[in-house]
Amino acid sequence: MDRRTNRNTFEFGLYTLGDLPADLHTGKMISPHQRLKEIVEAAKIADEAGIDVFGVGEHHRLDFAVSSPPVVLAAIAQATKRIRLTSATTVLSTADPVRVFEDFATLDLLSDGRAEIISGRGAFLESFPLFGYELEHYHALFLENMKLLQELNANERVTWNGDFRSALNNAEIAPRPMQSKLPLWVGVGGTTASAALAGSLGTNMAIAILGGDPARFQPLVNAYKQAGMEAGYQAKDLSVGITSHGYIAPTSQQALEEFYPYYANYASEFNGNKAESNKLSKDQFKIMTGPKTGLAVGSPEQIAEKILAQHAMFGHSRYMLQLDIGGVPLSKIAKAIELLATEVAPMVRRELSKRTDQAIVKS
Repeated sequence: MDRRTNRNTFEFGLYTLGDLPADLHTGKMISPHQRLKEIVEAAKIADEAGIDVFGVGEHHRLDFAVSSPPVVLAAIAQATKRIRLTSATTVLSTADPVRVFEDFATLDLLSDGRAEIISGRGAFLESFPLFGYELEHYHALFLENMKLLQELNANERVTWNGDFRSALNNAEIAPRPMQSKLPLWVGVGGTTASAALAGSLGTNMAIAILGGDPARFQPLVNAYKQAGMEAGYQAKDLSVGITSHGYIAPTSQQALEEFYPYYANYASEFNGNKAESNKLSKDQFKIMTGPKTGLAVGSPEQIAEKILAQHAMFGHSRYMLQLDIGGVPLSKIAKAIELLATEVAPMVRRELSKRTDQAIVKS
């Protein structure tokens, strides 16, 4: 089963890291119980709206609700019908690839073939001491585990030997997923070395563009494509996805006014300094959401314009938004999801279809 029913269709997705900020009105931290229930409900809303993909991140801290993406995604699988389900990301450096594969293969069976994995090194380092790994092996662990995950994905029985876990001798790898293979992505932050690694492995690549000028990520896409081609992969098999923070409302002013307090809340919670004097100002926020930035806050037309401008640079096939940071209420997230599905997605797909038709005519 292909990961897309139509490989020419540009995909739209949502993802969450399950952060647990202080409530803007009460000052109390949102409970993990409430947060997990709302994540499942948001995925259900996205599925019903026609969004293509839903991702759940992994953290091992008390200020995040999700430490086990496949468990949460399995719950989502039972509440949804068609939306694809992915980690965002799986911290593969500190996870056993065999367990990761078996968990997501099980998810694939439970979801009727909708599972994917985005693997990464993670933005935080708490998982290294938690699971008994050394930071000095940061890069080597990820490379070895990623290669093993690919072997597990390709074969029912695996013989393998590495540096960081016990050897496998004709080991049975079960269960097998419903799909012929689980779609594998590598999540990349800001280094060309990570992008080149994804290309050399022949996986898809997801880039996190959370702010600033997206053009600075062009070298990563170039490095990814070049490394993939040099490793013998075809350009059509090297898919790029973009992930961003954002918020959508009927007008740009409404989007800015509604999202600002939550984004400022998120920034103060996770930058390690909650002093009022360090709070993100509204003027700073407006600059951060300007038309040439990656932070996708605005009207449907503005969000579509940003996606299309990035597509002209990167040629990506998937765009995923994180709408729920800083404690944005589920009621507002639901409205933003509806706008993404019913207004942004059609605008982007129409324009991309026109560009494809024009390119065919010129050729």
